[in-house]
Amino acid sequence: MMWSKLKPHIWQWRGVLFAVPSVTALVIGLRLTGWLQLLELATLDQFFLLRPSEGADNRIVIVEINEADVRKQTQWPMSDAALATVLEQIKQQKPRAIGLDIYRDLPVNPGHQTLVKVFESTPNVIGVQKISDTADSSAVNASPTLKQRNQIGSNDLPLDGDGKIRRGLLYVNLKNDEVLESFALKLALLYLKPEGITEKPSANNPNYLQLGKGVFPIFEADDGGYIRANAGSYQILLNYRGRIQQFQKISLTQLQENRIPPNFMRDKVVLIGATAESLKDLFYTPYSSNVFAAPERMAGITIHANLISQILSAATDGRQQIQTLPEPLEYLWILGWSIAGASLCWIQRHSNNQKVLLAVNVLLTGGTLVGSSFIAFLAGWWIPVVPTLLALAGSAIAVTQYIAESANGMRKTFGRYLTDEVVANLLENPSGLKIGGDRRKVTLLFSDLRGFSAMSEQLPPEQVVAVLNYYLEAMTDVINQYKGTINEFMGDGIFVMFGAPINRPDDSQRAIACAVAMQLAMQQVNEYNRQRNHPILEMGIGINTGEVVAGNIGSQKRAKYTVVGSHVNLASRVETYTVGGQVLISESTRQDANIELQITGQMQIEPKGIKELVTIYEIRGIGGQYNLFLPNDDEGMVNLNQSVPIEYTVLQGKHAVGTVFEGELISLSEKYAQLRSLNSLELLNNLKLKLLDSQLPTDEFIYAKVMKKSDVDEHTVTIRFTSVPPKAIAFLEAEGRRQEAGGKNI
Repeated sequence: MMWSKLKPHIWQWRGVLFAVPSVTALVIGLRLTGWLQLLELATLDQFFLLRPSEGADNRIVIVEINEADVRKQTQWPMSDAALATVLEQIKQQKPRAIGLDIYRDLPVNPGHQTLVKVFESTPNVIGVQKISDTADSSAVNASPTLKQRNQIGSNDLPLDGDGKIRRGLLYVNLKNDEVLESFALKLALLYLKPEGITEKPSANNPNYLQLGKGVFPIFEADDGGYIRANAGSYQILLNYRGRIQQFQKISLTQLQENRIPPNFMRDKVVLIGATAESLKDLFYTPYSSNVFAAPERMAGITIHANLISQILSAATDGRQQIQTLPEPLEYLWILGWSIAGASLCWIQRHSNNQKVLLAVNVLLTGGTLVGSSFIAFLAGWWIPVVPTLLALAGSAIAVTQYIAESANGMRKTFGRYLTDEVVANLLENPSGLKIGGDRRKVTLLFSDLRGFSAMSEQLPPEQVVAVLNYYLEAMTDVINQYKGTINEFMGDGIFVMFGAPINRPDDSQRAIACAVAMQLAMQQVNEYNRQRNHPILEMGIGINTGEVVAGNIGSQKRAKYTVVGSHVNLASRVETYTVGGQVLISESTRQDANIELQITGQMQIEPKGIKELVTIYEIRGIGGQYNLFLPNDDEGMVNLNQSVPIEYTVLQGKHAVGTVFEGELISLSEKYAQLRSLNSLELLNNLKLKLLDSQLPTDEFIYAKVMKKSDVDEHTVTIRFTSVPPKAIAFLEAEGRRQEAGGKNI
């Protein structure tokens, strides 16, 4: 019961259910390989660039050493004496912390002892030590004096795969389970101490550091857009405040020349470090990703200032850290947008402007995704963008492909009932499904099996269907070969159009060639029937050319691509005059074809509903590029020494009406006979005959058509058998053989 209720809903959303799981799994798998990491990090960089600038952090002062400062020094590296003087000048401003991002692992004389004394008398100065070895730098020891006094911090900066700095360190793991605070954290702790803020574990997670209002989550290897990143020591995602302009700064020369306001550094964190390019302390950061400008690099001292600002703002103001979602929630986020992309495409699959609407909606939805991710970033959340966009677009593409495959399946299914050209007209032409039509010249072909109704009454339904299906399949192959459009199967009849929906200059030629080829294909059909003891079939074909209305005829709820007009009726009427194996064409078709034709006869007819006489021609072949000809059907008839008495009725349509007449067969062949009767018969009369004085059952009838009148005897006509039951065939063949010795061919 539950399944029966659920099944229609599943079918209704089958495209979404097909696309979403596969695309989502593919995107997540692609993400886990790490191939999307650089794209995701680049997106994060753009978010930093687009984020509104925060106010400058006045708690931090940077004493920068630029190129001009380097040139002004009497020596470089600057001597210990000069550095001691700089530190003394800063001490006079009474800052809370002094950060010296200059290596002093070795003396730089003169003035080394002076510098040592300054270090010993300045408990709030913090030096640096480089712990890690990298491809372009080696570890550097700290100043022995500062290290002995525990006044050093690590100035290491974790590099991403693209060489950019997006993470910072709070603690660095050393050998023997020792831990060294980072340069930035050491200075931040000195600043926060007078505020009463000290290190403690977070109440929610004891592994996390908490300072005042700020909790600092430990970076994990797969946080945000990272995949298997190096997450050693205690790292956090850097929440940059901005470039060096976001901090107060003075140059080394300004400080040495005492060109600074009083109390400029009071109660602040003062950082001393190089910004000169020649000193090679520059790094790529998210601010290096501006697509409209050359990549800019940020001095290491500025990166430390950003990390210090991040720690201070979190501790005192509760400034949000950059947080990431747990992986299961990220997968749900990707899944949700995959559903959105697939659903949008699926809902609009029946729209007239599906492709345009899909592109617009995917762009709008993608914009909404990026916008919502950016808003989340402003609130401190880093949500994956690239895999989510891929899932959104991928599911839309997958559904589009599914719809296309379904349309192709529909095309194949419809192709069993309509030609590819009609299906294309319905599925691809924007006006293909509109009700109405246009006037055009077409050539119409009608074919019909002779005596099929009588035969079907004598055979089981399954055998009738088997015979009919093989016949229709063979005829369909021929019709498709000549680019005809099968409008309809009418039982054993076929209605074919040449010139609709696609008009070609040789429509009438191809129609005639198709008719001859169909008659030739009947040999294959009948060979198949003989092998299976099925009845032998014969087919008549009528063709007419003229102007009709072609298009979708019907109502908005149900319509059919077809043609209507008097020329359709005329083509159908021409077919009714045919006998088995015969192709009849109208005068208009002969003129329009304008090609070599083998014509074996012509006659004028006055079809029902047609006001004027119509000349029709019997075609036995077509020349030119087609070169198709029917085998010679002329055969001699055997004069019967003893005539075969019959009774017959003239058929009106397919019904026997009127008087039963008597007559006799005086000559006989496999397909033809001469009938003598006192009743006057007209050309093309359809007859229903019964053999007298035979052992045939009373319900066994022979059907025939009057083909010509005798020039010698007005009461004699030549008839062509159109349907002969098996027992009648056996009787006529036996009678012919019995009398053949005494008769002669005529």
